Amino acid sequence: MQRGSDRMSVHRDDEMKHELQGLLRSGHPTRSEEWNDPEPAAEDDPDVTYGPVTPGRGPTYLEALRLELARNLTRGSFPAGPRELTRELRRGNAPDALVEGLDRLPHKARYDNVQELAVALTEDGRSGPPGPQGA
Repeated sequence: MQRGSDRMSVHRDDEMKHELQGLLRSGHPTRSEEWNDPEPAAEDDPDVTYGPVTPGRGPTYLEALRLELARNLTRGSFPAGPRELTRELRRGNAPDALVEGLDRLPHKARYDNVQELAVALTEDGRSGPPGPQGA
């Protein structure tokens, strides 16, 4: 039942659904005109990946390491020891700094998930963030 309060006609509504169909299916803009795409984030925009941005709140080393490990390892990689994980990281072309950290872990250790591995690497005495994060 039409109430007459619609802002657009049925035809315009169908047209808009058709325009958005490619974006919704692909997950990225599909328009050929660059000016019509949403503007990407700028380099000086605040990083909101790690929750609310507050003064002095950046990702901790453990959070950054866990994120890098999760980018390069899958759930199928676990449970595993350092040798298997090193092989998996090399196969996925992970940053060298990430792979080198595993060489210092005890060879008989087993890790069930990324969190356990990240904690073991941070307790191992490493300092500073792992490799280039955007790579």
